[in-house]
Amino acid sequence: MNARGMVASAARIVVKVGSSSLTKRGGGLDAERIADLVTQLAARHAAGHQVVLVSSGAIATGFPALGLTTRPRDLATQQAAASVGQGMLVAQYSSEFAKHGITVGQVLLTAQDVTRRSHYRNAQRTLFRLLEMGVLPIINENDTVATDEIRVGDNDRLAALVAHLVDAEALVLLSDVDGLYDGPPNKVGSKLIGDVRSPADLGEVRIGGVGRAGVGLGGMATKVEAAQIATSAGIPVLLASAQSSAIALTSATGGTVFHPTGERTSTRLLWLAYATTGRGRLHLDAGAVAAVVQRRLSLLPAGITSVDGNFVAGDPVDLLDEKGNTIARGLVNFDSGELPGLLGRSTKDLARDLGPEYEREVVHRDDLVIVTI
Repeated sequence: MNARGMVASAARIVVKVGSSSLTKRGGGLDAERIADLVTQLAARHAAGHQVVLVSSGAIATGFPALGLTTRPRDLATQQAAASVGQGMLVAQYSSEFAKHGITVGQVLLTAQDVTRRSHYRNAQRTLFRLLEMGVLPIINENDTVATDEIRVGDNDRLAALVAHLVDAEALVLLSDVDGLYDGPPNKVGSKLIGDVRSPADLGEVRIGGVGRAGVGLGGMATKVEAAQIATSAGIPVLLASAQSSAIALTSATGGTVFHPTGERTSTRLLWLAYATTGRGRLHLDAGAVAAVVQRRLSLLPAGITSVDGNFVAGDPVDLLDEKGNTIARGLVNFDSGELPGLLGRSTKDLARDLGPEYEREVVHRDDLVIVTI
């Protein structure tokens, strides 16, 4: 089956919609647009498919209610707007879906919710149970509490990661443009790219920046990145206009389809690679680099030459080679203040001198992912 057929027939599908497709130009909900989108999602749901909605729009919905005329730029005011807007947004969705006999459930995530092992299992278990009970989950990043260090960053990337989290068979990104063009969509001569089978198909494509001024954050660059995250692990992606959601969610015609390029990988490690920022840096010697990258072993204190940053056990940290290049990211098992006294020493020596609790890896191989930054 081709990629479009996979999207059209997917038993479980993640659909992402951006702020500019849900709100008015100056912010605030566009009830008609939401009603149209819900009608199409409800039809897919009624046909026996499981649907997960990743919806932006909390900040864009909330800032007019706070008396602001443009999207706030500082984090505290963004969080305040999200706090107000998320409730308004979900209330509107709940009302519209109820007209079709569908119950919705709100799920707010941060990167930390999925990279830490216990949190990851809980998030996945909750989403699976909602789907089993016929509930349509509505997911957004938890902008009210997320900080720069623990935020996913944009909902295109979040949608790609959620597609892995729920074992979806397809991802649909609905936007205010009808696909990927080889130049600015509004420029004469720009052509729609119907299929992307590999990164090579992007060629000299000029990918633009952010979305509609003052409302959304995600631009074409984030959508292409999200598509690459999903397709690299076997999930086809359709990028289409929200105005053509009826076609996108039925026949999957039109727009741009990104074909799967790889096989599924560990979901938790995918989040670690794409949804976290290193809170510190561990500099490795050549032997440790080879052990981590080539032999896929855990990182031990003996192979670390120096430590940068402030972090606590459980935080993500970047692992650097001798030239300062980031080669991996992992969840560290020690606080930054503990590590300097452990460097260059074997775990047996540490256990003998400091106690058995020090005979452990700095980063366990199960909590480590090779990355290229």
